[in-house]
Amino acid sequence: MSETAQALPKPQQLDRDEVGARLRAVRKQQKLTLKQLSDLSGVAVSTLSKMELAQVAVSYDKLAAAARALQVDIAQLFRPLPPVGVLAGLKTFVKTRVDDAAGYDTGGYEYYPIAGDFPQRNMTPLYARIFAREVGEFDDYVRHPGQEFAMVVAGRVRIQFETGESVSIGLRETAYFDSSIGHLYLNDGEADEAQVMVVMSESRPAE
Repeated sequence: MSETAQALPKPQQLDRDEVGARLRAVRKQQKLTLKQLSDLSGVAVSTLSKMELAQVAVSYDKLAAAARALQVDIAQLFRPLPPVGVLAGLKTFVKTRVDDAAGYDTGGYEYYPIAGDFPQRNMTPLYARIFAREVGEFDDYVRHPGQEFAMVVAGRVRIQFETGESVSIGLRETAYFDSSIGHLYLNDGEADEAQVMVVMSESRPAE
């Protein structure tokens, strides 16, 4: 099969307003100020404010840092909040379709958290569409706690690290790395986009 295999159907996207409104709703629900969330997450107050007001595209690492500080799964920021006091029940499994996932466009790529209904997850799986080809298309490298696994499902992807190292992986090839090292996914194939399934381990704050 060619590495320029037919693209998968495009799932739905959330706009900046929706993601920002959900971030603000969770923060307000926990009675935290922007300054308090900034102190807990390490994300600047000005950046958090712009995220909530939909004035900037939200990079994964900053959104994930805010979610960790709020002690919620990042997937909760991509779907309506449950009523206060309603807890997710125990589940043996959840079945999801990538086509039904709600995603977000950061400019260089789109990411779609999946399987977010599973309670107290230890991993965060994402489906991503990669458009950017150059490091210069990003403001900075992405860094977050934990480890990361990626498998290409269409096209070819180069994972560029802030150390200067990189790895190029094609269809059904995989890479596993330390997510705390700055990294970026780049389209390394002939097609306009590449597609990759990513699974990240969750590093939660100590109790």
